[in-house]
Amino acid sequence: MLITQPYNPRSMSLFRECASLFVIGFPGTVPDREVLQLIDEGVGGVILFKRNVESAAQVAQLVRSLKAHAARPLLASIDQEGGRVARLRGAPFTSLPPMRQLGLTGDAALVERAGRLLALEVRALGFDVDFAPVLDVDTNPANPVIGDRSFHRDPAEVARLGVALARGLEAGGVGSCAKHFPGHGDTSQDSHLQLPSLPHALERLRRVELLPFAAYAKAGLASVMTAHVIFDALDPGVPATMSTPVMDGLLRKELGFQGVVVSDDLEMKAISEHFSVERAVVDGVIAGVDCFLVCHHPGVQRRAIGALVAAVESGRVSRARLDEAKARMAALARRFVHGPEDLLGTLGTPAHAALAQGLSLDTFVGRDPTEV
Repeated sequence: MLITQPYNPRSMSLFRECASLFVIGFPGTVPDREVLQLIDEGVGGVILFKRNVESAAQVAQLVRSLKAHAARPLLASIDQEGGRVARLRGAPFTSLPPMRQLGLTGDAALVERAGRLLALEVRALGFDVDFAPVLDVDTNPANPVIGDRSFHRDPAEVARLGVALARGLEAGGVGSCAKHFPGHGDTSQDSHLQLPSLPHALERLRRVELLPFAAYAKAGLASVMTAHVIFDALDPGVPATMSTPVMDGLLRKELGFQGVVVSDDLEMKAISEHFSVERAVVDGVIAGVDCFLVCHHPGVQRRAIGALVAAVESGRVSRARLDEAKARMAALARRFVHGPEDLLGTLGTPAHAALAQGLSLDTFVGRDPTEV
């Protein structure tokens, strides 16, 4: 059901400002009324999933139509990591191996070329940001959600190779997003389903989990995604997404990260079964999150935006904090967000084939990891 409510000119203007900090998902392979209305009302971007994908041509047309409807910069994003997290599959896309397989090569130039390949393929369909690389360190063999999405169990290798992939993406004109800060690799629970916590001391976090994100921040790359994980040494009982000591104290002040901070999806059970979306947004923006993913339900998306509007109107969220988040989103848009384009013809070209050479999953299947 389409949910609407009246706004006077002042509150509608504020609604648009707050909506610009949200990236939303929607069902189906064509835009529905709800997503188009939220775009009309100022939402900052969209994220596509497998449910939105039928073919390369269909996705390219879908993204073009959304951007044309917006008639302003609209951020189009996707999770295209390689391995098991790839929304775009089958010809003409390259089936990349898991990042663990690329990591075992130790070849930063190869990994950077994989980033350029990802950029070419997602840009061809109109995407501006790819939520990659994973900078979680693969320290827990029982981790149900990270595992082979991580480059390595050595944090220095994750840092070196993760930055290489991100640089490749950004050299190809697509914003990167390092995830999941400050580290999801050692959990034994999946934050899509539960609220994980880690008891590690801050010294251990600096030595292992934080090292790749420190390298990413130093490299001046585009964005970082939060983890819906509690770090007891930093803020007991509070997920990193909603934590000022984690987001402002650790990421901004200690690591010096200047780019956009993006929340993981607020409809994941780590948040939705423990906190209201209203609290998650307000606490999150106060903590330092600049952009919120709300990936499924228009009613939840409207509640989330409305909570931020109310918090700004009441003074709980300062105008300065709202303006800071808007400025970071605007800077990201200037660097990476493109209007409607027709780049589908770049797929299958000799340049595309050259980037893909030696990077397909078939190249790695059956190889002994110690020989890679």
